[in-house]
Amino acid sequence: MTDMTIGRAAQAAGVNVETIRFYERRRLIEQPPKPAYGGYRIYPESIVRRVRFIRRAQDLGFSLREISELLSLQTTASADAADVRERTMDKLRDVDEKIERLQRIRKSLTDLLASCPGEGALSCCSIYEALERDDVLSGAVSRQ
Repeated sequence: MTDMTIGRAAQAAGVNVETIRFYERRRLIEQPPKPAYGGYRIYPESIVRRVRFIRRAQDLGFSLREISELLSLQTTASADAADVRERTMDKLRDVDEKIERLQRIRKSLTDLLASCPGEGALSCCSIYEALERDDVLSGAVSRQ
């Protein structure tokens, strides 16, 4: 692939033009200089590779701040694979914590639904009643 306009670079990276502009504003990618005599900015293949890297990292749950840190490791002389591994392990721990929290939420919602008769006045709604208590996520949903 050769140098390309922003539209072609976006297409090659599998994103839209606004995504490329957003990454430029966030300084995740460099905006190519304007041509001296007019015309379109020319994006090199390296930008396409970098955008793909960013998208893949986002798909894995890395935030733009974390991605920026990962990208900065490439220009840090003392950085090595252990630094990338450490950040990836941190992300895995975050994901595990989120999964545990979501499992607690799922159990609480399942318990709420099991205790709900699904009919009657709202003033007798066991779900509203449980949501007014502090223990709704502790698994202490009362069955009526």
